[in-house]
Amino acid sequence: MTWLKAGGADLCDPADMSSVLASPVTPETTLGELVAARPLLARLFERLGLDYCCGGKQTLAVACARRGLDVATTIALLDSAGAALAAGPAEVDAAAMGLAELAGHIETTHHAYLKAELPRLVEMADRVAAKHGWRDARLPELAGAVRTLAAEMTDHMRKEEVVLFPLVRQIEAGGADGFHCGSIANPIRQMEAEHEAAGQLTARLRELTDGFTPDADACNTHRALLAGLAEFESDLHRHVHKENNVLFPRALARALG
Repeated sequence: MTWLKAGGADLCDPADMSSVLASPVTPETTLGELVAARPLLARLFERLGLDYCCGGKQTLAVACARRGLDVATTIALLDSAGAALAAGPAEVDAAAMGLAELAGHIETTHHAYLKAELPRLVEMADRVAAKHGWRDARLPELAGAVRTLAAEMTDHMRKEEVVLFPLVRQIEAGGADGFHCGSIANPIRQMEAEHEAAGQLTARLRELTDGFTPDADACNTHRALLAGLAEFESDLHRHVHKENNVLFPRALARALG
């Protein structure tokens, strides 16, 4: 695993990147060109401290020099990350996992992703609305919807981690007696209702952004926001599937059987 450092701080793991470069990167490629072609590269540049928005006209060579990064190493990082992601991440077989293992996987994969990503999406949505809301009335509503979704998902994860998942682990261990709600069915119903609400709000985000499609003149931050929201939607689908269709039915069957 390769890490770059600037000022002594670890900045980026190639496996964290969510986009694949389709064409070779040279020192003369600008940051703006890279993010315009592959918006999810914004996350990498943010971690490297490279200004792809206001500084988007900088070449990779100039930007790296200003940050004290080796341009050849940076290009190698981009290339290796792109190659690693070309085949896409392997999805786990949720049905083959035990209840506790699956709950742990959801926490370390989907919950960890949301805890890192939601604040970033909120910040970008607010920035885009503040700068461009005067010309697109949907942007302030979009920013508000992103903030609402982030708050609701944060509270949702807390309830799963504090209440539901410990009960799931207790059930698998053979001791669900004494749970204060009296039945695992009650918190499961609540989580499923919250999943439905999150899905509806995400559908509204899709409507407000024309399917997460940027306008031709959209700035790089706006493009990165839309790419991030599309990625969020995809992760939410996988996340909810593992809970609604695998974890919850099996936990119920185990508790009631």
